[in-house]
Amino acid sequence: MRRAIVVKANSYTQSTRYPAALALKGWQAARAFTRMRADMSYHDESSGISDPDHGGQKPTLFGEVRRRMRLKHYSLSTERVYLQWIRRFIVASGRRHPRELGGAEVERFLSGLATHANVAASTQNQALSALLFLYRDVLRIDLPWMENIVRAKRPRRLPVVLAQDEVDRLLASMDGRSWLLASLLYGTGMRLMECLRLRVKDVDFSRNEILVRDGKGGKDRRTMLPRALRDPLLREIERARLLHVQDLAAGFGEARLPHALARKYPRAASEFGWQFVFPSDRRTLDPLDGRERRHHFDDAILSRALKRARVVAGIAKPVSAHALRHSFATHLLEAGYDLRTIQELLGHKDVSTTQIYTHVLNRGGSGVLSPLDR
Repeated sequence: MRRAIVVKANSYTQSTRYPAALALKGWQAARAFTRMRADMSYHDESSGISDPDHGGQKPTLFGEVRRRMRLKHYSLSTERVYLQWIRRFIVASGRRHPRELGGAEVERFLSGLATHANVAASTQNQALSALLFLYRDVLRIDLPWMENIVRAKRPRRLPVVLAQDEVDRLLASMDGRSWLLASLLYGTGMRLMECLRLRVKDVDFSRNEILVRDGKGGKDRRTMLPRALRDPLLREIERARLLHVQDLAAGFGEARLPHALARKYPRAASEFGWQFVFPSDRRTLDPLDGRERRHHFDDAILSRALKRARVVAGIAKPVSAHALRHSFATHLLEAGYDLRTIQELLGHKDVSTTQIYTHVLNRGGSGVLSPLDR
């Protein structure tokens, strides 16, 4: 049974292998090795699933992983993370095909992450999820050892919550679109990607509400639109309109539509209502179909802006987009709103998830007063 490591042809070809990279010097060689490792696909020539999209040829293992994940509508970020873990597992197992490996190799790999790499329990569970997806959904192997693997126990941690004064200082240290995004995250309780993927048609100024589409778990929900952000948001939407007009004039202007809506409504992608409220400054190629589109605002830009604002505001706590969501829920609870209302606004499936915010209140759920303060 023969195994082969197939290198995809980008700027490198099959003839461009390690000897060519060894001829380079210094950083050039390091970059060449990095790109070759990133482009490698592990291909089992003796097994595979025929795919009509590959002209009857057996697809590479990683190609089949991508196909199965997109069939199940996994996000691109999850796809990238799963592929990284599968690649690390194969390399750590001596580049043997996963069909030859079993529970012992999986447990050894996961144990190595905890003992040598010193990763968190959530990271270890993420690696396990990637390997279970590989065996169950891609290789279609359901072995008894899969049921015996125990997930790492995640510690129960309290969320980072900013005080009202800290939120005010943080937002005062920001400006432009980053300020508007951070204000919207704190004022609505949306998750980061829910806010960035907001479409123009889902902002209802007449009812002062925002319709969150396809949130966590594929659920839709409504949340409030802060009156203080009404005018800034109108200006941002007008900016998006001008960019959309420019894109249409240049022969572009189509937004990516969810699932098969583009086939059902061929002209909807060019309508302004489907455009992002926070569009990117430039057009880029869509990683799914290769078409040039204007994506939404880059989340990395907002993360850097939050870090800079934290330093300027003199806040010692770690600040992230999700910390603003935690602060939203906690401050509503402190204002006297009930857990059920906050659960609906946050989009939690179970109220027990929302109950964690009762543990970060200064006065506790029963208004307990310390005996030292009596």
